[in-house]
Amino acid sequence: MRVTPRAVSFDLDDTLWSCDEVIERAERVVYEWLARRFPRITAEFDLESMRRIRIETVERNPGLAVDLTALRHHTLQWHALRAGYGADVADAGVDVFLAERHRVTPFDDVRPVLEGLRTRYPLVALTNGNADVRRTELVDLFDAAVSAADVGAAKPDPAMFRQACERLGVEAAELVHVGDDPVRDIHAARRFGARAVWINRNALPWPGDVPRAHHEVATLHELRGLLEGEGVRETGAGRAPK
Repeated sequence: MRVTPRAVSFDLDDTLWSCDEVIERAERVVYEWLARRFPRITAEFDLESMRRIRIETVERNPGLAVDLTALRHHTLQWHALRAGYGADVADAGVDVFLAERHRVTPFDDVRPVLEGLRTRYPLVALTNGNADVRRTELVDLFDAAVSAADVGAAKPDPAMFRQACERLGVEAAELVHVGDDPVRDIHAARRFGARAVWINRNALPWPGDVPRAHHEVATLHELRGLLEGEGVRETGAGRAPK
């Protein structure tokens, strides 16, 4: 089966840049800001205990899992009120976090490949997190961006894929999705009916209980070669999604 792609969607964190170091740095910057401006908060909680508070909060309020910015705001407000500060500390704290969170360094292959692809396809960013590609140095490369907070559901729910197709005016089978997560990106895209490309930068083994990607690439340079052929062929490497 050969399908001609009409649009390409990309996951963000760990697909276009490394995520953990960005989040760790942003949380550290917020913590240092709190220590300077609102020291009663950091006198009671260290950085790790504040992370645990967020985990416990989302366990009690699962709805916050689809809006990580709202989760951070909720917990920062809790810390501020507990320490006797005003609730507006949370607004300022989220601003500090997001400013640092969007200081990302794309992998070396990202800009040259996406610059080439966007001359042929509309590109859309899909993310479960609170990264907004429009606030990064890649803003000029994307036609649209959809987040879990936008649609009220996180991948592997199909809502983001559906909205991406609606915005771009394409059918599911005409969308190629590229991501690093076997379940949230690859299995989710397959179940939706899109073509799924797993970017496996670290040569990880594929989990045996998940239908395989239509294609696996180690870098985005391989993706460009794949898409710039006559179309995306079903490799047969994966089972049909159920």
